[in-house]
Amino acid sequence: MRIYGRLLHAGIRQQSTYRLAALGGLIANATFGFLKVAMLFATVRAAGGTLHGYDIGSMSTYIWLSQGMLGSINLNGRTDFSDRIKTGDVAIDFIRPLNVQGAHVATELGRSIWALIPRGVPSILIGAVVVGMTVPSTPLPYLAGICSLLLGFVISATAVYSLGTAGFWLIETHGIQTLYMVVSGFLAGLFVPIYLFPHWLLAVAEVTPFPSMLMYPTNILSGRTTGVDTVALLAQQVFWLGVTVLVGHALTVRGRRKLEVQGG
Repeated sequence: MRIYGRLLHAGIRQQSTYRLAALGGLIANATFGFLKVAMLFATVRAAGGTLHGYDIGSMSTYIWLSQGMLGSINLNGRTDFSDRIKTGDVAIDFIRPLNVQGAHVATELGRSIWALIPRGVPSILIGAVVVGMTVPSTPLPYLAGICSLLLGFVISATAVYSLGTAGFWLIETHGIQTLYMVVSGFLAGLFVPIYLFPHWLLAVAEVTPFPSMLMYPTNILSGRTTGVDTVALLAQQVFWLGVTVLVGHALTVRGRRKLEVQGG
């Protein structure tokens, strides 16, 4: 486990070097946050002040929490792993004395955790100060929310790793990554809460891992979900974590058998 801790730390250090990128991400988060405030606040007001359980305060909380998490959750589908498959460098990964999937996920988790410091937390503070938010008054939602947040980070990393294994069979993976970016952002609840979807589309979203990456942590941290419902959401996240890990492992095993690199 020590080596995976070092990889997590390496991910933090690697991400911390991109300070101007973090600043640019913060500016983008705040800008799009204010655009979402304008659109979704108008929608709530047009609905009479409440829309599917969201009032102005809770909608603001959803907006700024989701914006704050955006830099830590990989919804664009890009991963270094598919590039390493394409170049053949993955052959070096396979001869190292550690699990390739575990190493990738540990590094990605480090990057996700670091992104909260220069980008995530400041985005939320900007929303709280400028717009205002409705937040829980008891500690339990925050404790459960932190667990849910970490699960969301890991699910995001394991899902994108699984996507990256497509490189074992495809020469170029940019197309499938673009499709993943479109679908994941929408079904994760990045643009609007998934509870505003029509019933059939909400049902589709809930049978995918994407709400576990963003929507469920937002629900728990904001206090919108409490008690047994919180436990149910955490259980769903654990389920999808198990599914994405198993899928990634199975694809890695099959892809390794197929892998051919120049020179052997």
